[in-house]
Amino acid sequence: MNHKHAIAAAALAMALTTVVSAPAEAAGKEKCYGIAAAGQNDCGNLAGTHSCAGQSTMDKDPGEWKLVAKGSCESMGGMLKAEAKKRYEEKKQKG
Repeated sequence: MNHKHAIAAAALAMALTTVVSAPAEAAGKEKCYGIAAAGQNDCGNLAGTHSCAGQSTMDKDPGEWKLVAKGSCESMGGMLKAEAKKRYEEKKQKG
């Protein structure tokens, strides 16, 4: 195996390890909408205007989420996805 193949194999092994372990890290967690500070969201928003972490532009945007311990979201002042989607749709209809 030459040097390029060894590097590619190591990168592939690392990527597969990350993909396999990610769900294990998320066990016992849930998405909590409306608690993220600007620039502190964990991934894409309900509106679909971005798909990356750290791109929220305002504090406690109801369409942005953070991963929190399961069962702690509502006590933090947030809402689960079903409620967040409902509020987002209502807001969209009011225009």
